Amino acid sequence: MMPANALREIAGLRQDEPQTMRRWFHSDYFDLFVWQAPDGEVLSFQLCYGIDTSERALVWRREIGFFYDGVDVGDAKPERASPPQSEGDGNGPFPATAVAARFAREAEGVPNEIRNFVITRIREFGRLQPYPKSRRRRFRRADWQQRKPN
Repeated sequence: MMPANALREIAGLRQDEPQTMRRWFHSDYFDLFVWQAPDGEVLSFQLCYGIDTSERALVWRREIGFFYDGVDVGDAKPERASPPQSEGDGNGPFPATAVAARFAREAEGVPNEIRNFVITRIREFGRLQPYPKSRRRRFRRADWQQRKPN
């Protein structure tokens, strides 16, 4: 039985790119946006978390690598993202262990190949030193990624 707060796929997304399939999985804490090739290969994902507080997004793209959006870029070391240190879990400022564990619990309804891929990337990002530069202080959702009021 899936937990009540499990990620569930949002059906009926607009598919604008013929060579890419977009998917959206949503829970009370996470939004996972995935772009896949026709053969199922993950080309990109955005894992948004802390939706109702201060949203952050771990973004991975096959051609570029990682971004961590929604964090304040520190003044002392502009090449590193500097979210509050209390957010970290011993792996640096990004709470990789906590995010990976919660995602694993909530992602039972996500296809295994996507679930395992994202968990691997979360852990990989948590080991990076220094972190890649944050692109922006706030994660910006595209029109199709906007949550609709209930």
